[in-house]
Amino acid sequence: MTREDAFELLCEYTKSNSLQKHGLAVETAMRAYAQKFSQDEELWGMTGLLHDFDYEKYPTMPDHPLKGNEILREKGYPEEMLTAILGHASYTNVPRESLLAKALYACDELSGFITACTLVRPTKKITELEVSSVRKKMKDKGFARAVDREAIVEGATELGIPLDEHIQFVIDAMKKNAETLGL
Repeated sequence: MTREDAFELLCEYTKSNSLQKHGLAVETAMRAYAQKFSQDEELWGMTGLLHDFDYEKYPTMPDHPLKGNEILREKGYPEEMLTAILGHASYTNVPRESLLAKALYACDELSGFITACTLVRPTKKITELEVSSVRKKMKDKGFARAVDREAIVEGATELGIPLDEHIQFVIDAMKKNAETLGL
């Protein structure tokens, strides 16, 4: 499977521009972590890109990500990817044992939260976003209500990276792809 195949699959199942960009944002963070940890950048990137590809068609648990996982299995995507995608949804009770699974969980909610933090800035530019701003917004329960702050903290802990360092790393990764992400 190629990255182009994965992007076509994302677009086939996901029509929402914001959900497509979320997949791209998580892909961006995952590729950066793959480089940091000397892992397979294509596998990690496609895992990030496709982790929520089924969400628009199957938004309720446990359909998401179980239905998507079935589709990915039929298309021949690797088991390590499928396990990581299942593990990003805690309610599946699939343990996050691999570094890939831990990174996906750590990048998912945080990428979305960073996007939200960027879009409320006057300039809407990620180049001006700082860790302190993200941390301040995390305390505001009325902001980006759907984002699970505990998952952000838990993800960094599972990955073994201090939270501020993790936030900065993901901001820096997303800055490099700011144009594609609309940030």
